[in-house]
Amino acid sequence: GTIAGVRPISAGFMRRLWGLSRIRMRRGVVWLWRQEGTPDERARGLDAGVFCGCYPFFGLQIFLSVGVASVVRGNHLLAAAGTLVSNPLTYLPLYWFNYLVGCRLLGPGQGGINLAELNRSSLWAQGWEFSQRILLGSTIVGMVLAMASGWMAYRLFLRREARAVVSRGS
Repeated sequence: GTIAGVRPISAGFMRRLWGLSRIRMRRGVVWLWRQEGTPDERARGLDAGVFCGCYPFFGLQIFLSVGVASVVRGNHLLAAAGTLVSNPLTYLPLYWFNYLVGCRLLGPGQGGINLAELNRSSLWAQGWEFSQRILLGSTIVGMVLAMASGWMAYRLFLRREARAVVSRGS
């Protein structure tokens, strides 16, 4: 049934909502795309964000990415945007993969983590065993993803800049 006084959501409303969401998302991407700086400054900012976004430091990723972007002289807004590599849809797969990479490099540890028995108290009991694996995995995965995304972004930023020069010249 339905709850008294609450109307069901129509399909037309959902289509309009989806269309507005797509428009806002596109505008956000265009706004980020037009950030100031040279192609390498913008790519370094994105690199910093993606790298920091791979760490499980919820609530600190943006601050860390802006700090790293300052050190590498990258764009701060693109650094903050790059942390979106980790979001509610990607948290579990990303951090589990990071943990597995850490286990691959350091070994499974004394107890290992059984996914069927995983809960908050067992993670705390694992303590350092778990932390060093996820942090090492996050570092390795973060470096690889940052280098790949930064290289692709740099190439795209260069291409966009070249097109802008050509269009200004005509």
